[in-house]
Amino acid sequence: MEFLPVTSVLGAEVLGIDLSEPLSDANVELLYKGLTQYQVLFLRRQSLVPESHLALAEAFGEIDPGHPVYPHVDGFRSIVELIADADNPPDTEDWHKDLTFRAAPPFASILRAVSVPSVGGDTLWASMSAVYDGLSNGWKSDLAPLFAVHDMGTFRNDYFQQGGVAEVNRALSEVGSAVHPVVEVHPVSGLKYLNVNQSFTRQILNMTQGPSDEVLQYLFQQVRKPEFQVRLRWQDDTVAIWDNRITQHYAVCDYLPHRRHMQRVTVNHDKRVLEKR
Repeated sequence: MEFLPVTSVLGAEVLGIDLSEPLSDANVELLYKGLTQYQVLFLRRQSLVPESHLALAEAFGEIDPGHPVYPHVDGFRSIVELIADADNPPDTEDWHKDLTFRAAPPFASILRAVSVPSVGGDTLWASMSAVYDGLSNGWKSDLAPLFAVHDMGTFRNDYFQQGGVAEVNRALSEVGSAVHPVVEVHPVSGLKYLNVNQSFTRQILNMTQGPSDEVLQYLFQQVRKPEFQVRLRWQDDTVAIWDNRITQHYAVCDYLPHRRHMQRVTVNHDKRVLEKR
């Protein structure tokens, strides 16, 4: 197996492995170490069926039972269908980490391109450790003790379309929100990283709304700097694996009215970290 870095900040293409075949323990460990080092991995020409997609995810940890909003592959609730076209535009047009409104957000995601448009539809990832490292010492010091509230963000729109205000209120009660440190430490690499995202972070605790908004908007702008990012041009049967703890991503909607079909499995917990506790 070989890892070819895409940028000096994050991202690597992986050669010499067929994910459709049973994975040896040695290859799983190499993938895990590569994911820790590069934060997001890209693998081309991988003909995954649902069973091999799930087997790959299970090699990393516990699989998420299903997304609170998105549909799933028939017979495989843990495989989320992400299909967008002119009649069903995407709702991911901002920088985000997946599901940070949970008390324990997911460890990783494995996204497969089933069918991509001939133009557009790229995905970008940002390294939140690189974003943190780019902050001044003053900002790092000020952010160190802070906590922020995360909620479901624009998923409110999905619930509203399903059942109006009553469904939104039900979802707010059921899904709830979570509080996370603004700066966290990666449990494997030890890197400090910025832990706020535009989709789900709503307020810094112990601040009034105005100053909180100003701080968050400044931090969101840092994520947008290209020097902290890597960009993937998808092809059919490309697979991306990313560490959701230390990255954010943005799916570019520049392909409509064409169709973009992806499938994703989310890994809730890093079983190697849990085993060490």
